[in-house]
Amino acid sequence: MNLQKRINAFATLGDFLSQFLESHVTENIQLTELNKLYFNEFDKTLHRAKIQNAWFTNENIRFAIKGIAKMLKKEVLEKWVSSYSIENQNKTSKKIGVVMAGNIPLVGFHDLLCVLISGNNLFAKLSSKDQVLIQFIANLLIAIEPDFKNRIQLTTETLKGIDAIIATGSNNSSRYFEYYFAKYPHIIRKNRSSVAVLNGKESQQDLENLGHDIFMYFGLGCRNVSKIFIHQDFDIQLIFKNIVGYNQLIQHHKYANNYDYNRAIYLINTISFLENGFSLFKEDFEYSSPIAVVFYERFSDLEKLKKRLLFDSDKIQCIVSNEEIEGSFAFGEAQFPAIDDYADGIDTMQFLTEKIK
Repeated sequence: MNLQKRINAFATLGDFLSQFLESHVTENIQLTELNKLYFNEFDKTLHRAKIQNAWFTNENIRFAIKGIAKMLKKEVLEKWVSSYSIENQNKTSKKIGVVMAGNIPLVGFHDLLCVLISGNNLFAKLSSKDQVLIQFIANLLIAIEPDFKNRIQLTTETLKGIDAIIATGSNNSSRYFEYYFAKYPHIIRKNRSSVAVLNGKESQQDLENLGHDIFMYFGLGCRNVSKIFIHQDFDIQLIFKNIVGYNQLIQHHKYANNYDYNRAIYLINTISFLENGFSLFKEDFEYSSPIAVVFYERFSDLEKLKKRLLFDSDKIQCIVSNEEIEGSFAFGEAQFPAIDDYADGIDTMQFLTEKIK
């Protein structure tokens, strides 16, 4: 299977997924047979995914699908792969192990895409929190292009017989990964958090968009803002005023349990915090906050803050700001990574095409 066939297969997958943003079958003739077999089944799969993981709401799953469908436009895929030297006929394909995370829906898809589009074989250990969605996508991809059948293997067991590994986990699990997979070429990802920098000149729309950066996926993703740096003269009540549209989160039982638990811990330990009925804001030097909690810290010197963020870059996934900070995103854009916006800043495709021999 050559590179163009792989691109075409993923582009067709993107067309299929795009239908679910409108909740109806399109008239794309290329999808007719695929829809007969898989459209209604995908709806059932989404329901099973919500049963498997209560954090996977309809909104969150569809938002993840929207981001994936955007990546899988044919012109986007072709431009992306043109930056790499990819063997056209898979003469040197390797077996790439991928330990997938499951904190947000389909978070392991980008690694799946990178491994297969680069001409390698995927051997993935699925997260117990996100099995049915990834499995369905794999089955769908094989239905689109049967040559993928011998190139995709999904398991819940330990990975063995691999040539390289890509693993995503916590800081604790990453130490295990580093030890267990030390002999293989590898990418080992650790915990990262995202931050926002507010200078006091933000518009009402900026602050409303910040709410999306904080609360999408209930704050469970590494691209969710968990720490806000605010100028020393900034009125933090302005944030509360403009994120009120996310107050429905407290209706979700798992989120509400975390809110109540963290609030109780702070009260018992007489720790100061601010609250608005659905989120807690705590002044804290750390980057990674618990669910339903946002850390904040005041600053007076922006240049010093920039140096600190650069020094701590290995802890930070995204920076959201209107300031000119290298690699920063506009408010509301943190959850819209481009296809070449790699986790932890490590170029997965370069690893797969240049580092594995």
